[in-house]
Amino acid sequence: MKKRMLGKSLEVSAIGFGAMGFSQGYGVPKDKKEAIPVLRAAVEQGVTFFDTAEVYGPFINEELVGEALAPYKGKVVIATKFGWKAAANGKWMELDSRPDHIKEVAEASLKRLKVETIDLFYQHRVDPNVPIEEVAGAVKDLIKEGKVKHFGLSEASAKTIRRAHAVQPVAAVQSEYSLWWREPEEKIFSTLEELGIGFVPFSPLGKGFLTGRFSAETKFDSGDFRSMVPRFSSENMAANQSFVELLDKVAKEKQATKAQVALAWVLAQKPWIVPIPGTTNMDRMVENSKSADVVLTAKDLQEINSAAAKIHAQGERYPENLQKLIDR
Repeated sequence: MKKRMLGKSLEVSAIGFGAMGFSQGYGVPKDKKEAIPVLRAAVEQGVTFFDTAEVYGPFINEELVGEALAPYKGKVVIATKFGWKAAANGKWMELDSRPDHIKEVAEASLKRLKVETIDLFYQHRVDPNVPIEEVAGAVKDLIKEGKVKHFGLSEASAKTIRRAHAVQPVAAVQSEYSLWWREPEEKIFSTLEELGIGFVPFSPLGKGFLTGRFSAETKFDSGDFRSMVPRFSSENMAANQSFVELLDKVAKEKQATKAQVALAWVLAQKPWIVPIPGTTNMDRMVENSKSADVVLTAKDLQEINSAAAKIHAQGERYPENLQKLIDR
């Protein structure tokens, strides 16, 4: 698979793999016996960039990724995240990016991932109670100690990115980005380009919507995160089908799938973008990994962007209680 650079020195496959769905967010967690073969097959497809976090599960996703990728030490890049703590009710909805806590999380993540160094360590969400300079400083210490290689941020504002980067160079910023959610273009792209920071879009397939799998009749299980997301209400899914129709038209012309065109579109926006589609399905993983081979010409991109500009996505991308954790 083609490679891309995140920051100045982190080389990864053009398509990464988001592992969260194995352990949470999309219904009942998958058994290791089902999940490990998919992760290992992704490596055989050329994927070298894998994304997890301590909060996924919590903990079990890091353990899964660590076990699955143990045979490929030195050949893959594993990104994980810090910044949460368990609340009194057991829910993981309290932020905690105190330097001491960051270092505790790093030690625990190293053990679960079965590695000596964390390749990319993201702050999962910006903590308003801890100056970002202190967060960057804590990761800088971990880098000096050889426990972390690269520093990342997730869902951070341009201002926060600049402040963090001044203390410890940021290799990558992770945020949601896809054909139906393009806000990062306006808010952070110019900053990332100026500072030489890579961009890692999560949900590049619109949490599955852009693959064409869902319609107004689709009902999500209560354990599926999408059951709470306004954009996935029946009314909004019906209104947003125009995105799927656009991708379907291009996919037929390219002899590709809608998912592959959606990912190829993301890749075509900037050379420093590396999407991390997630799936628990072997066939979908192979399909996603081949997206880097789909070539969209300047004419294709112009047609897609022109058509997409006439479509206004309906529904917020997060429930109100989560919206407040974004863009700090």
